[in-house]
Order: sequence, then structure tokens, then C-alpha cells
Amino acid sequence: MRQKSLWIIAAILIVICGVCLFTCRTHSEPAGFNPTDDNSEFITLTDAVPDAILEIRYFGTYNFVGARIDGYLEPTALITKKAGEALRAVSEDVKAQGYRLKIYDAYRPQKGVDHFVRWAADLNDKKMKPYFYPDLDKSVLFDQEYIMAKSGHTRGSTVDLTLFDMNTEKELDMGGTFDWFGPESHPDFCGNPETGEYTGDNSKSPTGRSITPEQFQHRMILRQAMLRHGFKPLDTEWWHFTLKDEPFPDTYFTFPVRQLNQ
Repeated sequence: MRQKSLWIIAAILIVICGVCLFTCRTHSEPAGFNPTDDNSEFITLTDAVPDAILEIRYFGTYNFVGARIDGYLEPTALITKKAGEALRAVSEDVKAQGYRLKIYDAYRPQKGVDHFVRWAADLNDKKMKPYFYPDLDKSVLFDQEYIMAKSGHTRGSTVDLTLFDMNTEKELDMGGTFDWFGPESHPDFCGNPETGEYTGDNSKSPTGRSITPEQFQHRMILRQAMLRHGFKPLDTEWWHFTLKDEPFPDTYFTFPVRQLNQ
């Protein structure tokens, strides 16, 4: 009887350990995670768009973390060759309208995403809250998916960007800052992005913030140019676009951000 009990206990322990191993693997390597450090299909973004303006926020300290992000070794932007070709077409499009592309981020190494996850788990680190998430408690960042274990940026064909007005020589006023955590960053905030119609509906804003018709239209100029040349938008960030036909939909790259040796 005692031997039978020991076998039952052993079986239970094996099941428990198996569940724990599966759970741990799920958190550290999400489903579909396929890591590689092969950068052979990447280019420096400015090789595709030489006149793009770079403001690589994660190389500096003015970002929601307030520190340089792991994996950003140089203030440059990398992107897959295929996405770079599409972005070149976007650049030509907006240049004809009097604008230039300004890039905040493109390829993001997995260790950068991991840095975000560690930061979000530290609820005491709120030094950048007044600038990027004043209306949110940091504890909701995971639940509301502002921070996730995987990012499309790590697949290499996603870009965060805005427009620079060549006439005023200033960044175009989009009515909100890059990486603002809140509904004010949604493309449908105060308007319908499908029709380009400004509605003024700011009911989603927890504090009654709003944007003007001109600011909404500026967002639409960027959005429409990106969509015309093969990019798809994100429904929570007006600045975020991914190539529809991205070449590596299931691959998450690990090499750092720095100039590539061509």
C-alpha cells in the first residue's frame, strides 16, 4: 500500500512539474517565438530613405522608461529590405506633399522588449509617468496591452514615425506625443480613420482631452500615405505601421540596433 501511495505522489509531482515547465516556457518564449540573430535581410533605414529624420527615442532617455533601452547600441534605425523599399515609396509620396518622414523606432531587438517588460513589472518606477501615462496607473499596462512580451517591431517590418513639415521646418502637430499611453493615441480618437472625417468625439478620454480637426487631419495624411504603399495600421497608435506582406511574420530577431556592415 505504501509503495502504491508513493507511485501516486510521484505521478502527481510529474504532472505539476510539467505544468510549471509549460507555464514558464509560455511566459519566457510566447507561442510562435522563433528567435535568430541573422540580420542578412536588413538594411539601415536611411539607406532606403536617405532624407529621413531620425529621433531614436530608445537610444536616449526621453522615453516612457526614462533610460536607454537594452539592445540600442547606436542612434540608428534598421528595417527589413522589403519594408525599406515600401517606406521609400511612402517618402516620395509625402515629399510631394511638402513633408519628410521622421522616424522614432523601427526594428527593435527582443532584449529591448524584455527591458520594457521588466520596467512595467516595477510598479515603483514612475519617473516618466507625467510625460507618457499621466492618466493611467502603471499596474494596468500589461492588462491593457501597452506592454507585451512580443512586439511586431522585433520582426523587422514595423516602423514608428511622424511627419516633418518642410514649410514650417517643424514636426507636424499630431495632437499628441509618440508613445502616449491612452485612447488619445488611437487613430479613431475624435474621428473616423476609415473616412477621414473629424467628429470631435473625445468621450474615450478619461480626462476630457481632445484634438483639433487640423491635428486629426495631420494624422490622416500620414496614415493614408502608409496605407497606399502597403503598410497596415495599429488601432491603438497613430504612429505605428507594419508592412502587410512582411517577410518574417513569425521570426523575432535578437541582434542589436547599430549600423550594419554592408
